[in-house]
Amino acid sequence: MQSFEIDKTDLLRIKTALEGDDAELQDVLKDYHASEIAILFEKLPQEAKERIINTLSTEIASEVISEMTEESHPEDLLISLHPEKRSDIVEEMDYDVATDIISQLDEQDQHEILQDIDQEDATSIRALLNYDEDTAGGLMNSQVICVNINLDKKAALDEIIRQSEEMEEFYTIYVVDDHKTLQGIVSIKDIIKARGEAKVRDLVQPDFVYVKAELDQEEVAKLISQYNLTTIPVVDDHMKLLGRITVDDIIDVMEAENTEDILKISGVSEDEELSGNWQDAVKSRLPWLVINLGTAFLAASIIRNFDSTVKNLAIISAYMTIIAGMGGNTATQALAVTVRRISLSDLSDRQAYNTVIKEFLVGLINGAANGVIVFAVAYFYDANPMLGLVLFLAMTGNLVIAGITGASIPLILKRVGIDPAVASSIIITTFTDCIGFFLPLWLASKLLL
Repeated sequence: MQSFEIDKTDLLRIKTALEGDDAELQDVLKDYHASEIAILFEKLPQEAKERIINTLSTEIASEVISEMTEESHPEDLLISLHPEKRSDIVEEMDYDVATDIISQLDEQDQHEILQDIDQEDATSIRALLNYDEDTAGGLMNSQVICVNINLDKKAALDEIIRQSEEMEEFYTIYVVDDHKTLQGIVSIKDIIKARGEAKVRDLVQPDFVYVKAELDQEEVAKLISQYNLTTIPVVDDHMKLLGRITVDDIIDVMEAENTEDILKISGVSEDEELSGNWQDAVKSRLPWLVINLGTAFLAASIIRNFDSTVKNLAIISAYMTIIAGMGGNTATQALAVTVRRISLSDLSDRQAYNTVIKEFLVGLINGAANGVIVFAVAYFYDANPMLGLVLFLAMTGNLVIAGITGASIPLILKRVGIDPAVASSIIITTFTDCIGFFLPLWLASKLLL
C-alpha cells in the first residue's frame, strides 16, 4: 500500500460530493481513510471541513481531527462545531491528543469545551494541560492499564479486561502497589501463560525504563530508541504512575524535532509554519537576514582594507569568491554532521575532541585537493604559478578553518547552554566569509605585490 498524496482527482471528487446531499458525501468519504481525509483538509476551506466532520460518524470524525497537522489548526475546526458534536468527538479522542488540540485554544474556549464533556474526561485533560507540551507529561496519555502486585492470575486478567474496554490498544501492563506506586511491568503474554495459582508479584519485571513528567520530549525519544521500547511509563517524583508514552507519539516528536533543527540551521524561526502565509514568513526570516547583512558588512570591510591589492591584482577578486564559497559549503557539511551527533547523544569531552580533529583532517585533505585544482587553473589559464600558490594556500587554509569552526562552534554553544542549531550558521558564515576573503588578499599582498 502506497502513502496517500493529495491528487487533483481526489479534490475534485470531494468538492463535487460537497455540492450534493449528505448521503452522496458519505458514500464518497467511505473510500478514504481518516488520515487521508485529514490530508485532503489541507486544501479545503473551513466550511467544507465542518460539513465533512458533521457528516462523518463520531468515531471517524475524531480520528480525522486527531490526524490533522498542527499547521491545519484542528483546534479551529473543533471549536467551530456544534457543542454536542464537539463533545462527542473530544470524548472519543485519546486524552493526550485531545489535550494537544485543546491547549491551542484560549482559556475561554478551553473552559467551554471541558464544561460540556464527561467529568472524568475533563479532569484527565485538565491534569495534562498543566504540563509543558514539550515534556513527557505533555506527551503522555493518562489512560493506562495497571494491576495490583498482590493479585492472582485470574483477578489480574479480569482487571485487564475491565480497564481495556476504554482503550483501543495497549502494549504493557503496569504493576502498582496499594499506594499506586509503580513496581514494574508485566506482559499480557506472561500473565496468560502463567500457572492458575500464580501471583502478579511472581511475574513482574522490576527492572524497567521510566521517565519523569518534566523530562524533555527529545530525551524521551532517545530512551525509547535506545531501549527499543513500544511504550514507556511516566511517573512523578514519588514513582506514582501518571501515564504512558507510546512509540507512535515519539515518531511525531522526532519529525517535529528534525523539522525544527532544519529550520534553525537555515536561519528560520521555529515559529514559522511550513504552510504559513508570506507575512508570517517575512516576520520570521527578516531579523535573521538583517543579522546576516551585518556580518556581510564585516566581510566587506576586509576587502576595503586590501583596496590596493584588489586594484593592482584584479583577478584575485574573482578567485576569492570561489574560496569563500567553498569554505561556506565545507562548514555547512561539518555543522550538519556535528549538530546531528549532538541531537542524538551528549558527546563526552573525548568524543567532542575527536569530532573536531576529524573535521580538521577532512578539511585539510579536501582543501588540498581543491587547492591543487585551483592552482592548475591559475597556472594554465592565467599563466601565473605564484597566483596558483596563493590560491592553493588560501583554499587549503579556509577549508581547514571551515571544518574546525563547523565542528567546534556548535559544541561550544552547546557547552554554554545555547541551542547550537540556532546560532551556529550565522557565526560560521561570518568566519568562512571573512577568512575566505582575508587569506587570498593577505597572501597576494605578501607574495605577489
